[in-house]
Amino acid sequence: MYIQYSKVLENAVNEISKLPGIGKRSALRLVLFLTKADPKDILILTESIQKLKTDLKVCKVCYNLSDEDTCSICNNPKRDQSIICVVQDIRDVIAIENTQQYFGVYHVLGGVISPMEGIGTQQIRLAELFQRVADQPVKEVVMALPATPEGDTTNFYIYKNIKDQVPVITTIARGIGINEELEYADEVTLGRSLLSRTEFGK
Repeated sequence: MYIQYSKVLENAVNEISKLPGIGKRSALRLVLFLTKADPKDILILTESIQKLKTDLKVCKVCYNLSDEDTCSICNNPKRDQSIICVVQDIRDVIAIENTQQYFGVYHVLGGVISPMEGIGTQQIRLAELFQRVADQPVKEVVMALPATPEGDTTNFYIYKNIKDQVPVITTIARGIGINEELEYADEVTLGRSLLSRTEFGK
């Protein structure tokens, strides 16, 4: 996209348009808005973005994003540490937390098994999940992965590896549509799916 007269403006548009879902036209609108913003607000914005790289951490227990080495969910004494909900990424943690229907802890895999995309069992945090199950008393593992072939493959792989160690292995009910990502499900449907989860393999 060529912006006449201002190379500074053009560079800003090019950088913002690299963000997911932001095209050149949307980027231009954002940049023009920022040119009119208070300098203090611009400073706060840039510092917040910078802190994503300098201050944001990955929880050493569940791999959720956190301000501390251990996230607030894992550190919460009111959460049931013996129930682990396995999710694909941080967006799924946010979606489930918004339902206020789940009171266990999480394990963020960072993806699902997808040979077509070169993602195997070693590329996601499966070994870490199996180690957690081996190291602590776990009464239930809830598999809240996408209702896709890749999600189902990952569910089955997890089930095979933990079925002899975990008394109850469940999946969220299929109120979540086939091929639907958790982050796009409405909170009522997702909440009911959690409450109505079914035992895996039955």
